[in-house]
Amino acid sequence: MNRILKTALALAATAGATQAMAQVTFYEHENFDGRTFTTSQAVNNFQRAGFNDRASSVAVAGNRWEVCEAAQYGGRCVVLRPGRYPSLAAMGLNDRVSSVRAVAANARVDDSRFAPMPQADQVTFYEGEGFGGRTFTTSRPVRNFRRFGFNDTASSVVVSGGRWEVCDSPRFEGRCAVLRPGRYPSLASMGLNDRVSSVKDVQPTARIEDNRYAPMPVVAAPPADERYRRRQNERVFQADVTSVRAVLGPPEQRCWTERAEAPQQSGKSSVPGAIIGAVIGGILGHQVGGGSGQDIATAGGAIGGGLLGANVGRIAGAPVTQDVKRCENVTNQAPSYYDVTYTFRGVEHRVQTALPPGRTIAVDNRGEPRA
Repeated sequence: MNRILKTALALAATAGATQAMAQVTFYEHENFDGRTFTTSQAVNNFQRAGFNDRASSVAVAGNRWEVCEAAQYGGRCVVLRPGRYPSLAAMGLNDRVSSVRAVAANARVDDSRFAPMPQADQVTFYEGEGFGGRTFTTSRPVRNFRRFGFNDTASSVVVSGGRWEVCDSPRFEGRCAVLRPGRYPSLASMGLNDRVSSVKDVQPTARIEDNRYAPMPVVAAPPADERYRRRQNERVFQADVTSVRAVLGPPEQRCWTERAEAPQQSGKSSVPGAIIGAVIGGILGHQVGGGSGQDIATAGGAIGGGLLGANVGRIAGAPVTQDVKRCENVTNQAPSYYDVTYTFRGVEHRVQTALPPGRTIAVDNRGEPRA
């Protein structure tokens, strides 16, 4: 086999490997949930794959892909860079994708055709509830938080991109909970406040049982979080709210300065005070003593009176007025969020909301909140 043929075969193998790596996976729901459809080849009509106008999130690998809202690559189209897109709503294509094709590696694409940059998969832990205090951010699995000085410290968390599993023991052991993308102002609702010791990302294709998920992240006040916004033509149900718990924010320390009187400290014994105290003590000791004992009492009274007089001379200065700083912890009366429990089709769900709910809460056919 000559050198030219070997080179040609090597290039072909490289191209084949690159082509195999280039693929795009669509998910029925946002945040890489629900049914999936994966392809490494152009698809001019999703109707044939039973996935037309169904995609709500997408993961792109190995190459750029163009997605369009109409068959045959028509209508509105955007180009996706490699990465993970937890919501197609940001580019106006939620439940609207009908065709897709790879973009040649050497093709020049105008910036206006690109979709927003894919969201980085990362998780940020906060020392205090309500996203306060020190932070620790990672985009990789962490087997032991102790190495980073953050073991059993986290009280709130923000999840971006995909899902993450947090555990109360190192090496992803102990009690664990899977967090969906979103903001969790308190880990107490899942029993993990100041207890997180390890964390790892969950693969987009991994199927997670409902009982492994943590309560839903906070649903923001209008405009609603895109994850919980009602889809076009989506059927919405009313689930009965069974309990509502208002969670107050952490106590706040309030300090002020006020004028106050303080005794003047001399720091030295008063010699006149010691002398006067010794005389008085000697007189009293002489009166209570008798015979030789009288002399002993007189001497003891003089010594004790001298010490007392010296102390009196030390503290009996005129009071002075000075600025004094005082502080107190004040309970935050305004709720930080509401921990809501509701039932839908016999299954109990929990969600944290920014506003108090009514007697029912709007949900989709899987029990997820809708706003």
